[in-house]
Amino acid sequence: MDWQITATEYSVTHRSQLLLSSLPSSSTPPFPLPFETPPPMATADGDPPQPFPADLDDNGFPDLPSSPAAATTTSSGFAEDFYRSGIDWSSLRAPPPRRPPEGAAGVKEKGKEGGSLVQSSLFQAWGIERPRREEGAGAGDSSLVQRSLFQAWGIERPKREGGGAGDASPSPSRSGSWSGRKRRRGGPEEEVAAAAMNPRTCPFYKKIPGTPFTVDAFRYGEVEGCSAYFLSHFHHDHYGGLTKKWCHGPIYCSALTARLVKMCLSVNSDYICPLELDTEYVIEGVTVTLLEANHCPGAALIHFRLSDGKTYLHTGDFRASRSMQLHPLLQRGRINLLYLDTTYCNPKYKFPPQEDVIDFVVSTARRYLKKQPKTLIVVGAYSIGKENVYLAISQALEVPIYTDASRRRILHSFGWKDLSKRICSCNQSSALHVLPLGSVNHENWKKYLGTLNQQFLAVLAFRPTGWTFSEATGKQLDLIKPNSNGSVTIYGVPYSEHSSFTELRDFVMFVRPLKVIPTVNVGNAASRDKMQAYFQEWLKGS
Repeated sequence: MDWQITATEYSVTHRSQLLLSSLPSSSTPPFPLPFETPPPMATADGDPPQPFPADLDDNGFPDLPSSPAAATTTSSGFAEDFYRSGIDWSSLRAPPPRRPPEGAAGVKEKGKEGGSLVQSSLFQAWGIERPRREEGAGAGDSSLVQRSLFQAWGIERPKREGGGAGDASPSPSRSGSWSGRKRRRGGPEEEVAAAAMNPRTCPFYKKIPGTPFTVDAFRYGEVEGCSAYFLSHFHHDHYGGLTKKWCHGPIYCSALTARLVKMCLSVNSDYICPLELDTEYVIEGVTVTLLEANHCPGAALIHFRLSDGKTYLHTGDFRASRSMQLHPLLQRGRINLLYLDTTYCNPKYKFPPQEDVIDFVVSTARRYLKKQPKTLIVVGAYSIGKENVYLAISQALEVPIYTDASRRRILHSFGWKDLSKRICSCNQSSALHVLPLGSVNHENWKKYLGTLNQQFLAVLAFRPTGWTFSEATGKQLDLIKPNSNGSVTIYGVPYSEHSSFTELRDFVMFVRPLKVIPTVNVGNAASRDKMQAYFQEWLKGS
């Protein structure tokens, strides 16, 4: 199925995505999300306002009423009346002359006349009849009754297709090709719930034109016309929406990412299709190749070559490097469409090479240990990513790496022998600890050191992320000023697993795409226009 890309669709999909992403999630992880969340891109002062068509608002979104009724009626509803009242709660107070009868349910009397707020029965307040208790329940039985929502809403429960009510949904078969295999669907109740809870529309920039493919679009559930779902890497902002209940179609990803999807999310292995790097696969008539993305373990660039000769490249998240320019697939002709990770598409971000940052971290750790041998070295990291930083410290200082059981399980799944042999499970047997990036702050260290039986007298911590980059410091890492408090010292070091602005420029100029679609910082028109201006400048004369 061929998806067409329009400016209107771009605006509408982003608006719905932004609004829905602001809703609270169903659960909050006990540790920071494993990805770097960029702030909105700022525009330079003095930029002229962008012109918009008459039917768009100031942000470039369609200026339409939410519904035909909303545009023609002004009828008042409960929510409108409630919020229009502001802070005038007088109507909620008990009127002084009237007193509720003694023993009235839900009323608590106060000594001051007219000063109390009345807690009424919600059934009475909303004008609905209280449901009667089932027979056999005593007067003192205060337990709540769990009722079927179909019964509560007064609608007929849909009958299951074939079999009785207890029949489970059929499991997918491993045999046969995906094109001829039916995707497993949940029962009717699950479909009703999914329709109500997941109304999001997949934005165009997650769809690959001329194919039935999407990339990192799991939070949108079943995407119409999509028969293959690609996952670039195992960070939550890319795999979000994948759960053990996934049943919408095959998931294509690298072999390492496939192991993490199965191990961490318990996704049915029948839906997981691991692909090896630098190997061509023909999927739905399209030649697909995964390339190393230099981001986190298992991350991949995804190269699509269609039957008509068009080529598309989706970077997922990546740190561009010179070695990528040596890949024969990227040296073979021009890219028609480049989906680009634009996390740091701003001229102020000019990161030093990763190797230089690692050398700085190792030399700093040596210096502090020489001054105080009982120093605990701490590296903050996401659930996956930053492994090269603490592995280098372990190799240089010849100390094991301690981290919690959850991370140990993930690290062992990589299959990296040199890393696996250095991991230990005793927090007092190693001077090198790996902790969640969000926990690397001064407030936590006193309590954490208390769990180590006062074995360490000082703490040296590193926060390796591109967001610690400073234009004043630039690539002169020795100018970095640590944040010290007593015996605890924290260094923010610009070790990024995303491309800097100059690396993005060099990569785009090398692949010479006919069109670039940014995938990050696309929430407003000003940001998109600014990035498109960069792309046009880079591609002049190509």
